[in-house]
Amino acid sequence: QVQLVESGGGLVQAGGSLRLSCADSRRAFSSYNMGWFRQAPGKEREFVAAITWSGGRTYYADSVKGRFTILRDNANTILRMNNLKPEDTAVYYCAASFSAGVLPGEYDHWGQGTQVTVSS
Repeated sequence: QVQLVESGGGLVQAGGSLRLSCADSRRAFSSYNMGWFRQAPGKEREFVAAITWSGGRTYYADSVKGRFTILRDNANTILRMNNLKPEDTAVYYCAASFSAGVLPGEYDHWGQGTQVTVSS
């Protein structure tokens, strides 16, 4: 079964850093654009960042610009998160799509999510 598996979440103090990884275990998504989304309790899932299949273009939500970086190689999509804030606390999901959009509905394949908690 084709899967996306996130890892790297955890508890960090405000101002700290985390590195999330999304593994494409069968390299089934190398031709897909990849995105990261997050969902906090009681809130809708929101776009964080996306990268095209070639890695040539990246897109970021305004709330994370300058702090987060999305990267990819053949089998992994990475989200580097610096200067974390309490409002970044959420479950983070990676997703695959043939578009590089900002809406969850544009993405066809999803991982199970990884929890990020930022303490103040």
